[in-house]
Amino acid sequence: MDLSEMNSSVSSVTDRLGEVSPLPPLWVVVSTGVGALALVMYPPVWRVLRTVVTIAHEVGHAVVAVVTGRTLSGIRLHSDTSGVTVSRGKPYGLGMILTTLAGYPSPSLVGLGCAALLATGRLTLMLWLVVAALAVLLLVIRNLFGLLAVVVTGAVTFAVSWYGTATWQGVFGYAVAWFLLLGGLRAVVELQRVRVRGDGSDADQLSRLTRLPSLLWVLFFAAVTLAALVAGGSLLIGPLPSVGGA
Repeated sequence: MDLSEMNSSVSSVTDRLGEVSPLPPLWVVVSTGVGALALVMYPPVWRVLRTVVTIAHEVGHAVVAVVTGRTLSGIRLHSDTSGVTVSRGKPYGLGMILTTLAGYPSPSLVGLGCAALLATGRLTLMLWLVVAALAVLLLVIRNLFGLLAVVVTGAVTFAVSWYGTATWQGVFGYAVAWFLLLGGLRAVVELQRVRVRGDGSDADQLSRLTRLPSLLWVLFFAAVTLAALVAGGSLLIGPLPSVGGA
């Protein structure tokens, strides 16, 4: 590839990233939301797709660990949809608290970010940011299932963003945003069951680190994910048309 062809390719990618897509009709947005809700609520499907929520959860731990000065050792994703992020540093203090705190809000906050991009018509940018984040994530995955899960998720997203029609890209993008918003909230509901069993959940760890009840942390996670769902849903649906005249 000569210099002119390379410049043309870079220009093509830049143009695509800068595209502003028309917003879909309201019925499309609502339909993708209903579809995402069905995926989240139907146990056989949720048990498979929950891995996507786990990926976002562990990325949250990893990003905050690095930002707070901890050394990221790696991430493992398991076939039972659990995951673990290992970082080195003091096993106490603000950095450890923030790192532990970051997991459960992350899927909903990522969903909120996706909703904000979609609301401004940045569909292609949203999809490619997801692909880029998953590509970086591959560098810190430390087990085979995790590698497979990230590759499959990234490949599907890239295929839709590169080969899909504008309609299918829109449906996929909105479905992803809704799924993360709804899935993040469901994961918190499931966390309460784990906390009751005392299985060493993030809420249990935060309780040990802060001496605050683990139930308080579950309620905090619930408040954040519910707020993200309301805010993200408002962005995705957009302003409703006014009824009647002035």
